[in-house]
Amino acid sequence: MKLATLRTSDGFRTVRIEEGGYVDIGPGDVGDLLTRVDWQAVAARADGPVSEAAPSLLAPVVPRPGKIVCVGLNYRTHITEMGRDLPDHPTLFAKFPETLIGPYDHLALPPESDAADWEAELAVVVGRSVRRADRATAEAAIAGYTILNDVSLRDWQFRTKEWLQGKTWESTTPLGPCLVTPDELAPDAEISCTIDDEVVQKSTIGDLLFDAADLVAYVSTIVTLNPGDLIATGTTGGVGHARKPPRYLRPGQTMVTRIEGIGELVNPVRQEPLS
Repeated sequence: MKLATLRTSDGFRTVRIEEGGYVDIGPGDVGDLLTRVDWQAVAARADGPVSEAAPSLLAPVVPRPGKIVCVGLNYRTHITEMGRDLPDHPTLFAKFPETLIGPYDHLALPPESDAADWEAELAVVVGRSVRRADRATAEAAIAGYTILNDVSLRDWQFRTKEWLQGKTWESTTPLGPCLVTPDELAPDAEISCTIDDEVVQKSTIGDLLFDAADLVAYVSTIVTLNPGDLIATGTTGGVGHARKPPRYLRPGQTMVTRIEGIGELVNPVRQEPLS
C-alpha cells in the first residue's frame, strides 16, 4: 500500500495511490492517519473513485512530524569516502519540521551559504508509539518508508564538531512522494540522486550499516518514538563535498532523488532571497 498527503483548498487530505491516480481516505495528513490504531484498515477500505491530481499538490508525506531523527555515516561507501572508520553506534542529529518541503517543491538555497550538498536517503516512518524496543518490536513499529534528501550546508555543518547548524535550514529537505508499507520495499532497492540528469549517487539500501529496525530500537532507547516520527537513515557515497574539487548545488539545477519501489523527488533549485 502507498499513501500520500495532498494539499487542497480545505487543508491536507490523505490518499491511497492506485494505478491512474488517488483514492481519498479522508481529511488530515498521513501523520494524522497513523495516530489511529486501525490506520491500515482505514486506508485499505477506502473505496472512492480514483482521481487525478497535479504532482505539485503533493505535500511532505508527514508535514509536521514530532521528531525528525537523522543518522550520519550509515552507508559503508559514504563512510569510506569521508575518510572515517565504521562506527560502533549510530551517529545521530536532528532536523526540525520547518526544513521539510514537498516532493516537487522548489529547494531554496539560503544566501548565507554557497556549499549546499545533496544526500539521498531512505526515511523510516514510525507507525506506533514505542520505547526501548527490541528488534521484533522495532520492526512492528515501522509503518513504512519514504524518501528524504538531507540537503546539507557543509560550510555551516563543519563550523563546529556538532552538525545541527548545517542540517536544519528552512525549506531545504524534500520528503515524499509517499509512504510505502514494508511489504512494498525490496531489501536491496536501488537508491540514487541525479543533478541535471547526471547520476551523482547510486547504491542500494542493502549497504546500510544500521538498518531500519536497528535504528528504531536504538533511538527508542533514548526517547519514545510516536506515530509519524521520521528517522532519516543516512546517505550513500557520491556526495559533492567528498569530490575533488568539491561540488555543490547551484540555482537553476534540478535535483532528483529516487528509491526503487517508492518513487522520486523532483526539486528545482532556486536562490532564496534575503528577506
